[in-house]
Amino acid sequence: MDVERLWRSVKYECVYLKAYDGVSAARADIGRHIDWFNAHRGHSSLQDLTPLEAYLNLLPTHQEAA
Repeated sequence: MDVERLWRSVKYECVYLKAYDGVSAARADIGRHIDWFNAHRGHSSLQDLTPLEAYLNLLPTHQEAA
């Protein structure tokens, strides 16, 4: 997934749907959305894995590293 697609998702699924009281509220909400996006939302380009799952699948296991 590229950065442009991530920011498009943040804008259309989070930012454009809300009226924030200030920069702090916007930062906190966007941070929560990005955390959800990376850890809980499956992506079709990753065979419905989350970005976190896809990343962890690339790491060597303890047996492979030893």
